[in-house]
Amino acid sequence: MQWLNRLFGGPKDMAALPAGTKAPDFSLPTLSNGKGDGKFSLQAALKEGPVLAAFFKVSCPVCQYTFPYLERLHRAHGGKKITIVGISQDNQRDTADFMKEYGVTFRILLEDPNGYAVSNAYGLTNVPTLFLIGQDGQIEITSVGWVKQEVEDINRQFAAAQQTPPLPIFQPGEDVRDFRAG
Repeated sequence: MQWLNRLFGGPKDMAALPAGTKAPDFSLPTLSNGKGDGKFSLQAALKEGPVLAAFFKVSCPVCQYTFPYLERLHRAHGGKKITIVGISQDNQRDTADFMKEYGVTFRILLEDPNGYAVSNAYGLTNVPTLFLIGQDGQIEITSVGWVKQEVEDINRQFAAAQQTPPLPIFQPGEDVRDFRAG
């Protein structure tokens, strides 16, 4: 069995990149307001501050659950030396429809469907997968699926980077699940 793992890679080889790993650099086309409008470079964005990269597919129910909360993070912290980007594994039209339906206003990037080079470089096996990348290029948090505690941790990291108290992401009385597998 070990020879099969060496040949095809075992489960450890297929996991998303863990915290403490250097984030692979990438540059992808952007989509804002449903239209392609340029390129996003991770390296350039990190010069401004930390980056939250959220990989997703429009048909993924857990992504649909997660993205409105990421929008709340964006509204609380975006534009303040914090960058949040979604990385869509779908085409421009479907991604634009997703943005509209789920109220996403932060920048969305379009992964190349011919090979998914960025998704593969980050070791994706499930979506959504979130990577909080520190300004030094190191992955600080890796979150696969929906994990409420990890979203709260990201919120605290953003607040610390801005030297402000964390703003609430979840509303009082709101029923927010602790975990949903991606």
